[in-house]
Amino acid sequence: MIETIKKRRSIRSYKDAPLKEDHLNTILEAAIYAPSGMNYQTWHFTAILNAEKLVELNRLIKQAFAKSDEPRLQERGNNPDYCCYYHAPALVIVSNEPTQWWAPMDCACAIENMFLAATSVDVASCWINQLGTTCDDTDVRAFITSLGVPAHHQVYGCVALGYAAANAPLKDKKLQPDTITIVR
Repeated sequence: MIETIKKRRSIRSYKDAPLKEDHLNTILEAAIYAPSGMNYQTWHFTAILNAEKLVELNRLIKQAFAKSDEPRLQERGNNPDYCCYYHAPALVIVSNEPTQWWAPMDCACAIENMFLAATSVDVASCWINQLGTTCDDTDVRAFITSLGVPAHHQVYGCVALGYAAANAPLKDKKLQPDTITIVR
């Protein structure tokens, strides 16, 4: 397990190959075994494998970005080459009931489990935040609800999944000094 944790990296370049069904099932199973507050398991995982749906989701996110007051988001929204999920063949939307104060932490635990499970079966992954900031846009909300995201859920993150492209850069993990304190 420690070696898998050390091996995991965010990958932003994927092969044009579908994700194997057994790999997806392993990754989703890892998600539902994550810890959750009071063991309520109020989360939901929506896996999108349909390329046309992914392209449409990206278009709607860009449309929401273009309406933003933030210049950086406007730039992304108006960039014809911008793809928030890096053209991965699969995207898992992780959502939860916003009334549960621990919902973001539950989702983060599930996402980390997905990352580790993906790494263990040689599937590349990356945390995708863009939908979390745009899920309340009217058009985005209607679309993700049509995909199966519960209408009353907030999106807390997404996981891009696929097989790393041969030229995908792998960054060395540079550990920051003074990040651990042990009090005895």
